[in-house]
Amino acid sequence: MQTEKVIHHIVNWLKDYAHKAGVKGYVIGVSGGVDSGVVSTLCAMTGLDLLMLEMPIRQKEEQVNRAWEHMNDITKRFPNAKAMSVNLTPAFEELYKTFDVKDDRFPAEKLAFANTRSRLRMLTLYYYGQINSLLVCGTGNKVEDFGIGFYTKYGDGGVDVSPIADLYKTEVYELARALDLVESIKNAIPTDGLWDVERTDEQQIGATYPELEKIQKEWGTKTEADYSGRDLEVFKIFQRMNRAAQHKINPIPICDIPEEWR
Repeated sequence: MQTEKVIHHIVNWLKDYAHKAGVKGYVIGVSGGVDSGVVSTLCAMTGLDLLMLEMPIRQKEEQVNRAWEHMNDITKRFPNAKAMSVNLTPAFEELYKTFDVKDDRFPAEKLAFANTRSRLRMLTLYYYGQINSLLVCGTGNKVEDFGIGFYTKYGDGGVDVSPIADLYKTEVYELARALDLVESIKNAIPTDGLWDVERTDEQQIGATYPELEKIQKEWGTKTEADYSGRDLEVFKIFQRMNRAAQHKINPIPICDIPEEWR
């Protein structure tokens, strides 16, 4: 990949979009992962206002430290960038007490609470975005957004712009190296940070991003019969998650009313 050209293209795209939208810049949630690290750096490079938010919810200290190491590096390098922490744990605990049904009839409750964390962060980003005239910048990559739908609908999927959604995860890591991000970000193991017990993306998905990328690049041109061994296992994982994520990947269905009934 021609990283310098890609970086220049994304920075100009972000700058042009903000100018056309009539806003001052971007707000972004920084998790301590490579995606938010790359995107926040690209936003900073526009020269427009950048507000980076670290939004802990029962967060692991390692993730918090990594996020701040990156944000401190960016604020030193770019005078247009600011960083702050908004502790969402108290708000989440109140929701937990209000929503918690503690009933075996609801096996998806833990997942629902994990997604609630992401949606709380989305609300926070839009609040700070609105009062500062900033757009919410997304951090999803191509596999997450258009392959397996590995994000929360109206959570981290609730954004105004998505500058790296056409880049595979391995390409995002290439940008991280080219942008000279802090080592902890460049080497960060992908995780969504939505669980009390640490779960990496690979543990949750059952496949690595390079394995998933191989399938996605061949999606639509090869079938299950073309694979064997580990590739077949990953194909089935990708197929299952892609099918389940169509409600995220496709636009919201609209029930069309026949014109003659109006």
